[in-house]
Amino acid sequence: MGSIVAENRKSLMLFSGRGFPELAKEIGEVLGVAPTPTDSYEFANGELFVRYKDSVRGSDAFVVQSVTHGVNTWVMETLIMVDALKRGSAKRITVVLPYYPYSRQDKKHRGREPISARLVADLLKTAGANRILTVDLHTAQIQGFFDGPVDHLFAMDVLAEYVEHKYAGRPMTVVAPDSGRVRVAERWTDRLGGCPLAFIHKTRDPLKPNQVVANRVVGEVEGRVCLIVDDMIDTGGTITKAADILKDSGAAEIVVASTHALLSDPATERLKNSPISEVVVTNTLPLPPEKQLDKLTVLSIAPLLARAIREVFDDGSVTTLFGGLS
Repeated sequence: MGSIVAENRKSLMLFSGRGFPELAKEIGEVLGVAPTPTDSYEFANGELFVRYKDSVRGSDAFVVQSVTHGVNTWVMETLIMVDALKRGSAKRITVVLPYYPYSRQDKKHRGREPISARLVADLLKTAGANRILTVDLHTAQIQGFFDGPVDHLFAMDVLAEYVEHKYAGRPMTVVAPDSGRVRVAERWTDRLGGCPLAFIHKTRDPLKPNQVVANRVVGEVEGRVCLIVDDMIDTGGTITKAADILKDSGAAEIVVASTHALLSDPATERLKNSPISEVVVTNTLPLPPEKQLDKLTVLSIAPLLARAIREVFDDGSVTTLFGGLS
């Protein structure tokens, strides 16, 4: 006999970074797979160390890392985790980044600037990642930065189902907080049955990050529930200034739906003191107690991520999770 024939078995293994282990555990509960035990710690000088306690040879490995505050630490930990899997002979390595780090640095605005979102993709590829799975990229073009498959998931259905149920029967307008979010807002209007669309015309000083000057609202908002949609809330400047304009324009109620709750200071204080009645987000990033608000509603993204991981593992179609939406 000229060859040895082995039974082709596939093994899904889940790995959790330290950024938000609770999310990885929740994903594992949906999948029926516990995250692999891992030794992960920092040396006295800040260097990171990762070692898996179980064999990863031949596995279909999924590394879940929520890149929260302390971004550079979690990016580096992810790279080390991927490298450890590569050197442990994992068959395929998929990095699950619910929030893609440096996603706002996706192009050069002026000379001598980096494109850091591309750099992150290159680092992941060099470390040994075969595939990336992420949620609501700041711009879809980031998918092209990685030399390999990128599964781009959308949290819109998770958020929209909640909004539809709670605000059913009330006139609603979907509001884009700036012209760059109009395409996303159009998808929301389609999802919510063709309700009106409005947007906030604003300007931003390129020399002062996180500072926004909101100007005026364009669209029908008076006497209506205004749903502001955005991919992330960082310092809250864009959202709260838009809410002030909507309130001045006669909006009956203002609700915010956003995928990623970064909530960098002073976002919590701004949201608390704003005319916004409810902020609906997902748990792509952890929210410590000091960031919690009475008006904040957090929905779980774990079932969506688990379904996508299962489709990738089974060589199925991730696109079918969104009815072909791309």
